[in-house]
Amino acid sequence: MKIAIIGTGNLGLSIAKGLIKNNTTTSLYLTKRNTESIENWEEYGNVKVTADNREAVKKSDILIFAVQPNQFESILKEINDLLHENHVVISTITGFKIERMESILGSDTNIIRSMPNTAISVGKSMTCLCANEKGKKRIQLAEAIFNGLGTSIIIEERLMQAATVICASGIAFWMRLIRATTQGAIQLGFDAEEAQQMAMQTCAGAANLLIQGGNHPEQEIDKVTTPRGCTIEGLNEMEHQGLSSSLIRGIVASFNKINQIAEK
Repeated sequence: MKIAIIGTGNLGLSIAKGLIKNNTTTSLYLTKRNTESIENWEEYGNVKVTADNREAVKKSDILIFAVQPNQFESILKEINDLLHENHVVISTITGFKIERMESILGSDTNIIRSMPNTAISVGKSMTCLCANEKGKKRIQLAEAIFNGLGTSIIIEERLMQAATVICASGIAFWMRLIRATTQGAIQLGFDAEEAQQMAMQTCAGAANLLIQGGNHPEQEIDKVTTPRGCTIEGLNEMEHQGLSSSLIRGIVASFNKINQIAEK
């Protein structure tokens, strides 16, 4: 596959790392206005770094856009005349709806919205996908790309804002929980390195219990809580202090903010 990542910032680089790790591309173009910080990526034989978006579009079939929302419209207009029927436009842009892309590119363009997260760089992204009518015929291609970089699901576009909060912002939410667990472990006597390793591996283990076992979280909680035990004591104190409520309120606040961004 000939892929171009238009806008190689943090997310774009994360996608590039995953693509290179899985040997997904026959050629990979990376674009950035100032290419100095990514020039070393050309050490990979099939990677080309350029500041010229048009060059990248001409030489690629799959175009993954990872630019800032306020730059996206002008970039689409810049490259629109180069698009042909084999091009697949994949946007990772928060709040930029398919209807708006079609108003620039036309409804006969294969348009797919994706919402990956930065775990894509280690092949563990949760990516949500949706497409316009034309793009639905090519969405399996996007699935194949993102399933090689983690897990993907197809959802309705109306849920993309919520997916951004749960999957993309969710990385930060889980990082904060791991950090808090690490701090608690340090207070109990572990050194920082030990504490972080214990926190992150336990978090990974909990997730994999659900992924592989298919159980509800409460079923797994029941396995480690005993009457008058330390686990239920800790859980109840966390709930008294608003753990679940705070998480839900934070998710809703993030969702409200992303809707404000989308309306601008």
